[in-house]
Formats: sequence, C-alpha cells, structure tokens
Amino acid sequence: MDRNCSRRLSLGSVRGGGSLRSFIAAFLFLLLACGPVPALASDADVQTTWRLLDYVAVDYSGAVANGRVTSDAEYAEMTEFAGQVETRLKALPANKAKSDLLRQAAELRTAIGAKQAPVDVSTRAHALANALLAAYPVPLAPSSPPDLARGAKLYVENCAACHGPAGDGKGPNAVGLDPPPIAFTDAARANQRSLFGLYQVITQGLEGTAMTSFETLSNDDRWALAFYTGSLAYPPAEAQTGEGLWQGDASLRARLPNMAALAGTTPDVLATDIGRDKAQAVSAYLRRHPEALIAKPEGSLALARERLDASLKAYAAGDRKAATDLALSAYLDGFEPVEPVLAARDAALMARIEGAMGELRSAIGKGRPVPEVKAAIGALDGLFVEAESALAPDKASSSSTFLGAFGVLLREGLEALLIVIAMIAFLRKTERVEVIRYVHGGWVAALGAGALTWAIATWFIGISGASRELTEGFGSLFAAVILVSVGIWMHGKSNAEAWQRYIKEKMTHALSRGSAWFLFFLAFVVVYREVFETILFYAALWTQGNGMALLAGAVTAILLLAVIAWAMLRYSARLPITQFFSWSSILIAILAVVLAGKGIAGLQEAGILGVGPLPGVPRIQMLGLFPTVQTVFAQIAALAILGVGFWMNGRSARKPAADRA
Repeated sequence: MDRNCSRRLSLGSVRGGGSLRSFIAAFLFLLLACGPVPALASDADVQTTWRLLDYVAVDYSGAVANGRVTSDAEYAEMTEFAGQVETRLKALPANKAKSDLLRQAAELRTAIGAKQAPVDVSTRAHALANALLAAYPVPLAPSSPPDLARGAKLYVENCAACHGPAGDGKGPNAVGLDPPPIAFTDAARANQRSLFGLYQVITQGLEGTAMTSFETLSNDDRWALAFYTGSLAYPPAEAQTGEGLWQGDASLRARLPNMAALAGTTPDVLATDIGRDKAQAVSAYLRRHPEALIAKPEGSLALARERLDASLKAYAAGDRKAATDLALSAYLDGFEPVEPVLAARDAALMARIEGAMGELRSAIGKGRPVPEVKAAIGALDGLFVEAESALAPDKASSSSTFLGAFGVLLREGLEALLIVIAMIAFLRKTERVEVIRYVHGGWVAALGAGALTWAIATWFIGISGASRELTEGFGSLFAAVILVSVGIWMHGKSNAEAWQRYIKEKMTHALSRGSAWFLFFLAFVVVYREVFETILFYAALWTQGNGMALLAGAVTAILLLAVIAWAMLRYSARLPITQFFSWSSILIAILAVVLAGKGIAGLQEAGILGVGPLPGVPRIQMLGLFPTVQTVFAQIAALAILGVGFWMNGRSARKPAADRA
C-alpha cells in the first residue's frame, strides 16, 4: 500500500474525491466487463410472429381434416402464415436459440404442406410460440388485474356492433362480413385461445378481416377487453365451480402462480394436466376474477418452484445459461419478495433457503451432473414446504410482527448510526462543527429518499429483487472502501505525536466546500443503504396486517437508537483525542469488513458475481459473514489492507522525528 495513502484520504484535508473517482471507475469497469449489450428484438416483431403461430394453432382445424383440405381459402392462409413465421424469425436479432426456432418453423411449414392432422400442427405451432417467447421475452401479461367492468363497457362501445351484444358473432354490422366475426361464446374456440392471443388481436388487428387494430386504447384497456371477451364462453355457474376448485386445491394455484401463467396458457393446454372439466371451470373463474392471482407469499414460492422446474429442464437439455437465469429468477422474483416476512418469523429457515439457492446456482455454473442439480432442487422444494407453513396467515401474530419490525430497524439502524456518530464525533473533536450540518443533511436526505422508496414500492411500482440486491451490494461496497481508508487514517492519528503534527499541519485550514459535500454524500449512502433494506422489509410486513404492532416495533427501535446515539456522543466527548481515534479506527475497521462481505453477497444474489460455496463457514449476516469463497475473500482482503495500513502507521510513529523530516 502507498505510504501516503492515509494522508491523501484524510478527512481533515478532505480528499474524498479520489476514492469516489476510484469507486466510479471500478463501477464503470464492471459494467464494461459485462460485455456488449446484445441486439434486442422489438416487442412488436415478436408479438406479431407469436400471433401468427397462435392463429395457425387455432384455425388450422378449419382448413384440413383427415389429410384433406376442407377450405381452400383457409388452407392458403395457413400456408401463407407459416411462410411469414419463417421470414419474420430470420429477421430477428441473433440469438442462441434462433437456429432451433428456424428448424421448428420449417417443420411446421412442412407439416402444413403435408396436410398433417390438426392436433399435430396445433402442437407444433404452440411449441414454437412458447420457444419464441423463451428466446425473445416480451410482456405476456398485464401488470395488475384487469378491470372487467371497464372491459364490458369498452366491448359495448367498440365490439358489440360486429360481435353481438352477447358475443355470439351476430351483431348488426356482421351481415356481409367475410370472414364473419368471431363468436366469443364458442367454447371450443375459446378453449384454444389464450388471453395473450386475444390481447394481440385487439392490439394489432387481423389482416384480411374487418378486425382493425385498437392500439389507440391504453394497454390496461386492451387487457380488460381481452379478459372480458375471453370470459364470454363460460357461464357464471362454471365460474362458481372454478372458485371452489381454486380455493381448495393448492396444486391448481401452483400450476397458475401468476398473471403471466394464466394469460399465456389455453384451457386446452391446462386440460392436459388437470382434465377438461377442471380446466374450463378454473379458466372461467380466473378470467372473470383475475384479482385472485394477486401475488401472496405462497404464490411467490409457487413461482419459485415453477422457475426451478424450468431451470432443471433447461439444464437437462444442455442450456446452462438459461438454467442459470431461471434459477436466479426463482430467487429474485419468487423467494426474495417473501424473504422479509420469512426472516421475521423464522430467520434460520430463511438463511437455509438463501444458502441452498446460492449452492444450486453454483452447481449449475460448475456443470455438475444433472442428478446432483435435481437433488438440490428437491431439497429446496422441501424447504419451501416449511416456508409455506411459516408464512401461513395464522402465523402472522402481533408479537412476531413487533419483533420483526424492532429487530430489523435496530440491526440496520445501528450500522448506519455507528458511522454517522463517528463522523459527527470526529468533527466535534477537531472543532469543525460548521460542517456537521452537511452530515445531518446527508442522513436526513437519506430518510426522505427512503420515504419516497416506500411510496414507490407500495403504491406505484414494485422494486425488483435485482434492483434491491444491486442497491444494497454497491452501497455496501462503496461504504466499505471509504471506511477502510478512514479507519487507516484514524488509526494513524491515535499516536499523540502524530496527532500534534496533524494539528500543526492541518488544523489551521478549514475544510473545503467539496470536502463538506463529500461528507454529505457519504452520510447519505451509508444511511440510505440501511433505510432501503428496512423500508422494503416494512412494506412486506405491512401487507400481512398487524399494522399497530409494526409501528410499535419501529417506535421502540427508534427510541433505543436515540438513546444509543446520545450515549455515544456523550461518551466520545469525554475521551482523550488519541484514545478516541484509536477506538474509532477499530470500530470503523470492523464495519468496513462487515460491509465488504454484505456488498459481495448482495452482488451474488443479484447474479452479478458467481457463488462458490465454502462448507464449514457459518452464516452470520450481522457480521457480513457468508459461506462463499467470494464474500470471505473480500473480508480477508479488507482485513489485510487494514492490517497493512495499521502496521505502516505504527512503523511511522516509531521512527525518530529526524527520519520523518
């Protein structure tokens, strides 16, 4: 380490900009190291191709039967659409799966040319459509449950004239239309059509028919129309039967864990798993009541199971990249949203699941045998069963909510408090009280940003698991880098002679304005990192009820933190200056090591860094200790840098004054 490192990073002369520039440079390097961003297919191109395949899957049966053409016009259209699918696939950006998509498209065109059975062509078209969305993902579902009352109103205004008030295709404007308008009450056709397919037709229209595009309607309105028209084929009595099935059968909820699963499947496909009667009844209920799919903790675990199952299939097929992405999604999109609530009720179980998911990603990354990966997923499924029991509504007691709210705020708040108090105490000791307002401004701004984050996470948009982990990871690493420098610098001033020399050299100069703003920024980052994790935890707890218990836990933790802050400031004011720096340097060094481990763990959970399991190492989140090679190495590296810095400080302090002149 450079002998003058601690002097360059001195808070007294506040050279913080160098560390900040280094951090930003490292961040940019990390982004560049990820490689060039691949070309992306436009949603419209993919959706149009998907719609053509959906149309072929549904309407081919009207063109061919028993190996013979029954409608020349329909058959010509099927042939044309199959050709368009191939052409459009060739025009999509390069993709690892593109060659397989083209192969399937060629086989589909050949099957149509050979007048194969409708069931075979439909199966091929649906398989290709699913593979297309897997290779070129596009939005497949609404972001929130559609408003069917709004859909009914829009239907009367825009659709009833052709499709009929009841959806039977016999509206006043239907006379003379060729082909005639679709009858939404046709159950056989409805069973073959997904809600996403209806949404696509509403959005883009249908060439060669009187069906025009309704793209001028808002996205929410188009989804409302799709759900409303998709429900017309099923009578209310069937929906009532479906409600009973849905509420009483957990396997059904696991089969359709979210809006995307419902919108992307057809009742016919669902029937292959659960039977025709059940499929129609459940579809009737969910198409009328999509709000039943609003994610609950159990539903998120069902999503995690779904992604893990898809990950195993991709891994067995030799697609390790897709398997890794799906395993990561199982954590970020499935388990991570329920992690705060589970941590409040069973922290040990939460830690076991988190560790097991990291080990699974590591096994996939290392190319372990398929049976080993399958066993890891099976173990996770068993842990999910335990988690579902812990997350059951009857476990949401007031005491567990109080303890969860109290514990997380105390833990996260204490980390931020120690750093901020050290900054304030230092400025008081060095008689730089005019700069303290910048530190106060930093943590107050962090609280304000936290309140805004709460509003965004609760009322506007959800914060993805990846965003959360990246924020926590980079925030922790930034704070760790700064604290390592500050810890070494403070340790260097713990010697009386070094302190007097520092007073003589530096204390006659006021802190620069840039230095004060650096302290503002540091206070903001270290506090917001803790606030960010806390408010997301509280947002999850709030949805479980027991709001008064949550508020009581938060207030109790705040009062205890206030007492700790008062005691620390009062005690630090009485310490001799050299002893203050000695103790502060040790405290800050410990925090730097803790944050180094937490930062690396956050980036691992976001999928930025790999996971190398380290058996035998305990998981102690409060100390930033996680059983992975990367996190332990980061903490050892931080300790090594601190050790070298402290050793060099001691060596410098032992030198005769003449040698230092």
